[in-house]
Amino acid sequence: MAASNRVILGPLVGAIDQGTSSTRFLVFNAKTAELLSHHQVEIKQKFPKEGWVEQDPKEILRSVYECVEKTCEKLTQLNIDITNIKAIGVSNQRETTVVWDKTTGEPLYNAIVWLDLRTQSTVERLLKRIPGKNKNFFKSRTGLPLSTYFSAVKIRWLLDNVEEIRHAVSEGRAMFGTVDSWIIWSLTGAKNGGVHCTDVTNASRTMLFNIHTLEWDTELCQFFDIPMELLPKVRSSSEIYGLMKICPSLKSGALTGVPISGCLGDQSAALVGQMCFQDGQAKNTYGTGCFLLCNTGSKPVLSDHGLLTTVAYKLGRDTPACYALEGSVAIAGAVVRWLRDNLGIVKTTEEVEKLAAEVGTSYGCYFVPAFSGLYAPYWEPSARGIICGLTQFTNRNHIAFAALEAVCFQTREILDAMNQDCGIPLNQLQVDGGMTSNKILMQLQADILCIPVVKPSMPETTALGAAMAAGAAEGVGVWSLNPGDLTAVTCERFEPQINPEESEFRYARWKKAVLKSMDWESAEPTSNGNGDCSIFCSLPLGLYIVSSMVLLIGAKYISGLNK
Repeated sequence: MAASNRVILGPLVGAIDQGTSSTRFLVFNAKTAELLSHHQVEIKQKFPKEGWVEQDPKEILRSVYECVEKTCEKLTQLNIDITNIKAIGVSNQRETTVVWDKTTGEPLYNAIVWLDLRTQSTVERLLKRIPGKNKNFFKSRTGLPLSTYFSAVKIRWLLDNVEEIRHAVSEGRAMFGTVDSWIIWSLTGAKNGGVHCTDVTNASRTMLFNIHTLEWDTELCQFFDIPMELLPKVRSSSEIYGLMKICPSLKSGALTGVPISGCLGDQSAALVGQMCFQDGQAKNTYGTGCFLLCNTGSKPVLSDHGLLTTVAYKLGRDTPACYALEGSVAIAGAVVRWLRDNLGIVKTTEEVEKLAAEVGTSYGCYFVPAFSGLYAPYWEPSARGIICGLTQFTNRNHIAFAALEAVCFQTREILDAMNQDCGIPLNQLQVDGGMTSNKILMQLQADILCIPVVKPSMPETTALGAAMAAGAAEGVGVWSLNPGDLTAVTCERFEPQINPEESEFRYARWKKAVLKSMDWESAEPTSNGNGDCSIFCSLPLGLYIVSSMVLLIGAKYISGLNK
């Protein structure tokens, strides 16, 4: 049917999906869950020092406005009335930390991204104050180990190192939020009455939140020495937080007056979008990182095998919270981006699938992409990336294949931990995220797990989950979450094609490589006095490198005499 003749029945719901790599705005039909239109803008990541990862909060906000406006333009071209958009949900990269001035609306520092490692020395300093330096000391109330990953240590670093933030805090001008809080505050008026809030799923990733009481924890804030006045109000994942306001500076106002009524951290949003509402249902999202979540119901389950306990969702002010066990992998899609941007062995991320398909094997090459240390189940910040098993035969195709295999091996590790914690092994894995378009990756995943991998035909489950929460909110009520009303999802299925013995052999080799990646980096590398770490700071290493250079030059000189 031609777009101009298309008839759209029923209300629509929009979803802002703000991820680590890009921002998107997507619009769904609330009755059929059909995706009608979307727009995407890539977000730059900044790496000012080794291990540091930042983003510009203002760039993030501009990308949100651009995506909303462009999507509305596309809908209008399709003869779809944008006044049918009845609600907006927000899904966001979690843990990423923003501090801004509530009087000017300006960020006081770049957003410190969840991957960032600058807080490793902060973590070690805090560990010294804990009995036995037990990184799991607060796990019983937060579900989390003390790690560079979570927001509390990022806030602590900002308070310790950024004078402008300390000054703003002392004057009562500073606000903290994860990316959802920054977006909602900005879209609902910013310095002119913006709503400073977050939802329970994002709050549970800060390490300042008690997952049992569902409130900010006074003792945790005292331990990290973070003023509670900085923190946003915690709300459910599905309620009206405020209304969209015009942004005069960006000439953006297409959806002015539409309620923002859904908010979920991206992995919780994907769990909702995959309709994992029953105990034991799980999904794995392949994005910048890789995140396996299993719904554990209305009671939090603490892991004995390196997994996190997190709030999965709370779909309404008066509904109980549901919890999940989570296995978090820092580097998944980011390894493909690294092959493109850092090594330059491909020009597009899509080329990686083609290179891997041409060889069908890593030829004994194993890649551990521990660029930000190792997350679950190890929680080892000292690890660093390695590629091992190289021979003269190894080429870029094998490295591309090994990079894809690494994503699958990491998933196998967290799935094994999940099965041990839950006691009932998963008999299939539901997947979503940008990397699932790579069929080689999906088949590899089935082969390495020895269970089927099931991919929905509509892969935008993260945005769908945010839209569902927004549309179901009290006062909106255009999206039913009753099990009988949920739209059945068609799926593509990948069955294992290798025998379990081969899978186990490859997995064992991978585990061997992981061990070699550990204990690579100390928390406080030696500095040359200018804040930069130099190889010549180590005298033995410096002498080795200088002597090696002398030998090479000498060998070249002697070779020239013999010609």
